[in-house]
Amino acid sequence: MGTLGKAIYSVGFWIRETGQALDRLGCRLQGNYYFQEQLSRHRTLMNVFDKAPVVDRDAFVAPSASVIGDVQVGRGSSIWYGCVLRGDVNSISIGSGTNIQDNSLVHVAKSNLSGKVLPTIIGSNVTVGHSAVLHGCTVEDEAFVGMGATLLDGVYVEKHAMVAAGALVRQNTRIPCGEVWGGNPAKFLRKLTEEEMAFISQSALNYTDLAQVHAAENAKGFDEIELETMLRKKFERRDEEYDSMLGVVRETPPELILPDNIMPDKVPKAA
Repeated sequence: MGTLGKAIYSVGFWIRETGQALDRLGCRLQGNYYFQEQLSRHRTLMNVFDKAPVVDRDAFVAPSASVIGDVQVGRGSSIWYGCVLRGDVNSISIGSGTNIQDNSLVHVAKSNLSGKVLPTIIGSNVTVGHSAVLHGCTVEDEAFVGMGATLLDGVYVEKHAMVAAGALVRQNTRIPCGEVWGGNPAKFLRKLTEEEMAFISQSALNYTDLAQVHAAENAKGFDEIELETMLRKKFERRDEEYDSMLGVVRETPPELILPDNIMPDKVPKAA
């Protein structure tokens, strides 16, 4: 970003600060009758000067996640609550149908000791478990990174490979296709079965479906939420056996019916 761009950025920052200052002044003038709304500085998508995130319109980024700088998120991918993807000194690329689960951290390295540039590249249909740390590494399509695992600079996880939960994978380690690695430091444990490879693909698909439900829920307005709250209170005391004795038929409102692909055993049954 040139001098002019930085100047415009600074002016925009001053305007926003002025708006917050005016809000505080107005609250004080209203005295005891004001309603003060706390303004949050959190931004789900944030530029780093001229580096801006590019997120596909069909991807889900949770409201409490932070996607910063040079980050690309592909179609149907999901970035869950509390995640931080920080592409400041290098780039982060995420393919389609991939899920980065809650509280995970994805960062990059400008270069390692040998001078090699280390962006973070995550392929398609990858599952990254809760609280994982990925730093300057590459994860190919349909790989699996378990909860709490740490992948350090230069790690390369091949397609259909699995990093076990809590594993620490040292710099420049390559995990071959079809293998499970775990421990601290991570070592080869065993080969993946065909069923486990199929599970990796299914896990990514499940999270893509679940992300659509969360995206719809987060997009609801205040009136929709209030209506659903009222309907739940009304139907939570429903006794199907008692209703049948009285010959009463109560249809479950469509607002309270979950999609078939989400918790099918919990879907309310229409009377």
